[in-house]
Amino acid sequence: MTSARRKSYGVKGAPYAFLIPATVLFALFFALPIGYAVWLSFRKVHVSGLGLGKGARSDVWAGLENYTDALTDSELLDGALRVLGYGCIVVPVMLGLALLFALMLDSDKVRFTPFTRLAIFLPYAIPGVVAALLWGFLYLPDVSPFYYVLEKLGLPQPDLLDGGPLYLALSNIAVWGGTGFNMIVIYTSLRSIPAEVYEAARLDGATPTQIALRIKIPMVAPSLVLTFFFSIIATLQVFNEPTTLKPLTNSVSTTWSPLMKVYRDAFGTGDIYAAAAQAVIIALATLLLSFGFLRAANRRQKQEAAR
Repeated sequence: MTSARRKSYGVKGAPYAFLIPATVLFALFFALPIGYAVWLSFRKVHVSGLGLGKGARSDVWAGLENYTDALTDSELLDGALRVLGYGCIVVPVMLGLALLFALMLDSDKVRFTPFTRLAIFLPYAIPGVVAALLWGFLYLPDVSPFYYVLEKLGLPQPDLLDGGPLYLALSNIAVWGGTGFNMIVIYTSLRSIPAEVYEAARLDGATPTQIALRIKIPMVAPSLVLTFFFSIIATLQVFNEPTTLKPLTNSVSTTWSPLMKVYRDAFGTGDIYAAAAQAVIIALATLLLSFGFLRAANRRQKQEAAR
């Protein structure tokens, strides 16, 4: 083999050599755990006799039994409904604030933009468990400074960790932590819009509000779709906030969210097979919702482009 041919093979094989580490990591820490979870979801424990002695308990093929039990499990369905209500609060408020802050930072009249941008983004850098603990202590009447101020002013002191206000308390933690990230995504998209577009709009007599509503928001629509997509996934996977607040209130059960139900079944009751089936169902639901939303968004963009 000539040196020129060896050099040609080396150049062609270089991309594959760079892909090998990422492919190995993907297979070991992503594809393999998913495959193992799917395999576990089709298994169950078979108990012979009283379940005592060697060989009395064995793993056998269960078929779709675990999936049938999961889909008819009232605790899992109730958790899904709670997460749905939680998401109806978190997603609109978080994306609305992110869009508002991005538009404000993109305005020429706003001062100290770098500091303001960092201040809005900073809560996202705080780990979710730490943020939930901080807010949890602020919600507790005995240690919260807010309750002390309300008491001195003679105002009502609502219990944010009980009943309906619990949704607002959990949603506030998610909004506080996620608004900064979404704001950065939208703000970056706004900064990529050519300045000539704004100048042309001003020459036509457009006000800053009209520029924001008719130019900026439509042009950052792909970023809004992306942030909405990420927000849906994060909402379906809510786990840190209710788990962290659980020791502070009796209103948060071990099955408050679907992922908490999976965690309890896997590591609390030891039924890893049922937990695996539930995890697969949650993953498929997330995939279907995400795929459906992206397909609807792409269809709408094509319709608008065709007009």
